[in-house]
Amino acid sequence: MTLSRLLLALFFVAGAAAAQPVSRTPAPDNDFDTKPWEEQKSRLPPYPKPDNLARIYAGPTTNFEFYVDAASVSVSQDGVVRYTLVARSSSGATNVSYEGMRCKTYDRKLYALGRFDGAWSPARDPQWVPIGRAQAKFQYAALAEDFFCPQRIPVPTAEEAMRALKRGNQPGPVR
Repeated sequence: MTLSRLLLALFFVAGAAAAQPVSRTPAPDNDFDTKPWEEQKSRLPPYPKPDNLARIYAGPTTNFEFYVDAASVSVSQDGVVRYTLVARSSSGATNVSYEGMRCKTYDRKLYALGRFDGAWSPARDPQWVPIGRAQAKFQYAALAEDFFCPQRIPVPTAEEAMRALKRGNQPGPVR
């Protein structure tokens, strides 16, 4: 009797399992909007060459001239535009940095600093920080608004960013 009940129970379980529809297509990824954003890894570009530098205008109050190494610009699938920024003071001091801009959140990140020997030193604690509009940091707002992140949308390709850099953002004559 126990064996017949066991066989009967197995029969019902097998029948119930066979009656369940089997989905051959994967379930849709409904948590796209809930998954945390993850930044893609990137490699440091070659050190900038003077012939590749495109000047950007960062406003009338800065003592620095700013340049972007057009050859270093990249636009990745994670929505980050990465580039090498060169800042030269009026006394000739030069700072070189490899940075990224996340257009969607209007943030920037320092990845590495250029050394005198033409090599890179990775940033000690790279963090995303707001771009803002502080006078001392106006170069980032100029890069975002005029070249890399119009309407907070990243340029579609590095080539488009390079074309924008070639066009420049120098102010026109006052009329």
